[in-house]
Amino acid sequence: MKGLRGHIRIVLFSTFHLYFWKFAFAHLRYSVLEESIPGTIIGNVIKDLGLDIKNLHGRGLRVISGSKQQLLQVNHKTGALFVNEIIDREALYNIECCLPLEAIIDDPLQLYRVEICIIDINDNAPAFTDESAFLNIGELTVPGARFPLESAHDLDIGTNSVSKYEISPNEYFILQTPNDLSESTELVLKKALDREVQPSIQLTLTAFDGGIPSKSGTSVITVNVLDINDNAPVFTSPVYKVSVFENVPLKTSLIKLNATDPDEGKNAEIVYSFSAKGSFYDTFDIDSLTGEITVKRPLDFESKNSFELRAEDRGQIPMVARCKVIVEVIDVNDNAPEITVSSLTSTVMENTQTGTVVALLTVWDKDSGKNGNVRCYITGKTPFTLRPSHHNYYTLTTNEPLDRETAPEYNVSITASDDGSPSLSTNFVVTIYIADVNDNAPVFPKPVLTAYLNENSPPGSTIITVSSTDPDLGENGQVTYALMEETSQGVPVSTLVSVNSATGDIRSVQSFDYEQVKTFHFNVIAKDGGSPSLNGNVTVHVYILDVNDNAPVMLPSFANGGEHRSESIPYSAEAGYLVNRIRAYDADAGYNALLSHYIIEDSVTGLFGINRNTGEIRTKRLLREEDSKQQELVIEVKDNGEPALSTTTTLTVLVVDTASEPLSDFRQPSRKEDNFSSFNLYLLISIVVVSVIFLTTLFAFILIKCHKRDDSYHSYGTHIVSSYPDGTLVNLQKQRYDTCLTADRGSDILLFNTVPNGELVINGTGSCKSSKWNSLILKDSCCIQ
Repeated sequence: MKGLRGHIRIVLFSTFHLYFWKFAFAHLRYSVLEESIPGTIIGNVIKDLGLDIKNLHGRGLRVISGSKQQLLQVNHKTGALFVNEIIDREALYNIECCLPLEAIIDDPLQLYRVEICIIDINDNAPAFTDESAFLNIGELTVPGARFPLESAHDLDIGTNSVSKYEISPNEYFILQTPNDLSESTELVLKKALDREVQPSIQLTLTAFDGGIPSKSGTSVITVNVLDINDNAPVFTSPVYKVSVFENVPLKTSLIKLNATDPDEGKNAEIVYSFSAKGSFYDTFDIDSLTGEITVKRPLDFESKNSFELRAEDRGQIPMVARCKVIVEVIDVNDNAPEITVSSLTSTVMENTQTGTVVALLTVWDKDSGKNGNVRCYITGKTPFTLRPSHHNYYTLTTNEPLDRETAPEYNVSITASDDGSPSLSTNFVVTIYIADVNDNAPVFPKPVLTAYLNENSPPGSTIITVSSTDPDLGENGQVTYALMEETSQGVPVSTLVSVNSATGDIRSVQSFDYEQVKTFHFNVIAKDGGSPSLNGNVTVHVYILDVNDNAPVMLPSFANGGEHRSESIPYSAEAGYLVNRIRAYDADAGYNALLSHYIIEDSVTGLFGINRNTGEIRTKRLLREEDSKQQELVIEVKDNGEPALSTTTTLTVLVVDTASEPLSDFRQPSRKEDNFSSFNLYLLISIVVVSVIFLTTLFAFILIKCHKRDDSYHSYGTHIVSSYPDGTLVNLQKQRYDTCLTADRGSDILLFNTVPNGELVINGTGSCKSSKWNSLILKDSCCIQ
């Protein structure tokens, strides 16, 4: 039945008000009767806020209050706000009896203020501190005498509190009730007492409240009719008010009461005491003889202190007077502000937009006035700011872009200070973690990398390991590597190299031949595991290093080919006579192609010599009769690689008579014994002069032409002009040959391998030179390209 009445009352008394507050905070106000049974529906928060219940699924609708008790709850599915525990209005600290609530919806954070006003019901009857009281009244007391009575107390308010007093019917007393019920009700004697007729009178004092139905409380008053002492003490004022700071020291005197009694002797001696025990009894102390009230324990502004005192004489039949003392405690700034977090998003994405609410804070101060005015602010530099919402609420929002790689977390120090003097403050730290977003692409240390690989290295050889960094976390920072789909040297990169996706190791897929492939390049992509994925790339240039894997190869002689060669020289050949020049090349490069020539076996020791660099074979002395007409020379050509490779050939030298010399016209000057006539002499001189002029002109022309191609030409010799270089040939993949001629018409034509653009040239002295287009110029020779 009580539950049914509660539902009827809530239907009759519930009201709804909707307001809009700045910072987008809505305000709902409901009313509910106290003592409503759990489950009583107060209202629907979702509907009253005009929200769509479909959009609130999984967003965690809830209500919070400053109380530890969960008096109210909300159904997060329907939005129904209902009573969770029976609410006793009289147990609330709020004088207005309104429960402040915060309706919070997450993702994103939304805050709505809800106030529940508790409507008082008449659930408390008036009550007296003492259910029985005694009055001693002398029989000589004249009619009209007034005797203050103890007031009744009702925990209800308004019309439900004490509204009137009644006394049981009797012939001696009437009840005088003041207009202000805060003052004492008095018992007025209307007829003189006669102890001999009636020594005691019992009265019933009833206090009624204004509720419907009305409730009441009673106190039985026993009036003892006494003889003689017919004057009661009288206070100078029925009500005393005292103001005192709440931080006054103990034993501080608040007031000294003064009551007088016109009687004499014992009947005029007054004893002071508290009318009843209460919380004030532990707070204040009274001197029974002097009436001085002192502080017994620390005062608290938040507690209200008012109490009644009595002054009683020492007559045989004591008489009593009562007064009321109201102690007003003046607030002192003795309470620091308090900070609580109503809602907190402890982890925030680093790409969160500026102005996003991450926390809701509540601040309050138990002090009053300016001592209770609180300012809240952030100490230190952070990308967050505090914005006041309404009343004592603040929102912690972002005011700068966040970057987890710069600061993965923030300890936001919040200070709340009041306006007291001196000001009191409280520090509170909110820890906010920044969650990673894939906002950083992998980065290589250099945009271009260079690697070297020996030719003939087996497939699977490690060429280089690429590495990149990504400051993001987890999958956003996990990097995998892959080859960019492209071609190099006209073939797909994937047929040349492979890359380990996890480690970045780049390995060869095939074995490379320096003589076929000298360099190639490709691009490696580093991709992170984020969504969407970010990537970076690096260009890798691979240079194939030459290995001495090619032995020198003999060029076929202009006379005949094959491994076995033959050459004829005249018997009259002088020392230094050019027999032949070994022609060989090496497909390698650099020192691996730098050739040296040796005679490792000959028929006659000391007859022939070979230039180590040019391969020219010359006679070292004149031929002798004992020398064989046929000489066998075994020639070895060796490169300078490690280890060195070599090849050999056999040269047969035939010694012929002077009369049958087939090549004596260009091998050496002819020796004629004929004597010249004067005419012939002049003719010869003329021919020589003309020839010298012609040859000088031709030499100058050739020298100019050669000088344009290379600054390193040399002058001709005077006797035998060598047409061979100090060093050997440089072999390249693409060969270009120059034709070089000596001045001696008997010399052979020699093909030289020229160096492509940008390649390394090794000259005869062993030094290296790189040029855009260099021809290998032979000592004492002229090259026509």
